[in-house]
Amino acid sequence: MSEIYEQAYAIMKQLSDEADPDIGNLLVVGCSTSTVLGEKPGENSSEDVAEELYRALIDVFGKDYDIAVQCCEHLNRALVLERSVAEKYGFTRVNAVPHRKAGGAFATKHYHSLSEPAVVENIGAKASIGLDIGGVMIGMHMQPVVVPVKLKRTSIGEAIVIAGRSRLPYIGGERAKYK
Repeated sequence: MSEIYEQAYAIMKQLSDEADPDIGNLLVVGCSTSTVLGEKPGENSSEDVAEELYRALIDVFGKDYDIAVQCCEHLNRALVLERSVAEKYGFTRVNAVPHRKAGGAFATKHYHSLSEPAVVENIGAKASIGLDIGGVMIGMHMQPVVVPVKLKRTSIGEAIVIAGRSRLPYIGGERAKYK
């Protein structure tokens, strides 16, 4: 399990270093702990794996980011976040409590770690930074324009990891200048 923490920490630290805080601080994370263990999503949701991944997440992003964790398809990819964050962004809350078999171990860990957890149906493409552990498809939650982050490490356990960050859109033409 310590290897899972170390792999996750390295990836999350790189992503944090490459994020642009001027774009925002809403992070969306999707995670299949089953995939980390080399199985199909939903087949073996692991609380132990969730614990290690979550510890890395909080160690890297816990102070400076609003964190939204995507649930699995059994909760229609709803997101778990702190109630104050839902209110800050004006997200509509729904009545659901994730658990290992509906929501997944990682979303469940996040839910039970928050002081006032809330579940929202969607965040309307508001996330400025995203982490997809195991191909759970978080793109729908990201702000345009998403720029892939070329990770030095591309897996945690057996799960492929994809990361992205948002940037401001380029507008204008050939005479425009950009930062």
